Amino acid sequence: MTVRNDKTGGNTGTGEAAETVDAAVDGGRAVGSRAPAFVRRSPALHRIWQVAIFLAGLAVVVLGLVMLPLPGPGWLVIFLGMGIWATEFGWAQLALRWTRRKVAEAAQRAMDPRVRRRNLTLTAIGLAALVGVGGWYFARYGLAVPWRLDES
Repeated sequence: MTVRNDKTGGNTGTGEAAETVDAAVDGGRAVGSRAPAFVRRSPALHRIWQVAIFLAGLAVVVLGLVMLPLPGPGWLVIFLGMGIWATEFGWAQLALRWTRRKVAEAAQRAMDPRVRRRNLTLTAIGLAALVGVGGWYFARYGLAVPWRLDES
């Protein structure tokens, strides 16, 4: 007989996972509601809690989406909104874990010397092209714009 003691607090003694209301296990850590116990005991109060968390997270995510084209830390605010959702919803917790894993993998790949050398080379080529186009423009037109807005 295998005894399984998972982090959701259940130990059935039979090797089967204990039944929980709002929690699933992903990678050894519980996923689900982190609402206070008194909120989880009442289904109506828990639903109101979930709606409030969803609306708060939605407001922060929408604010982050507005900040993407405008000045401001758009992606940071979007991830903050996802963090708010992750306090209550398992799908948001899983999405944040997946995002963290992908960011860590990308950072690891970016530290590879060959990738860094390639990125620096592409950046140098891009800057050289930009300087070349800028030099051509100033040689051709100087500091004056090539069009006149005051002419009819």
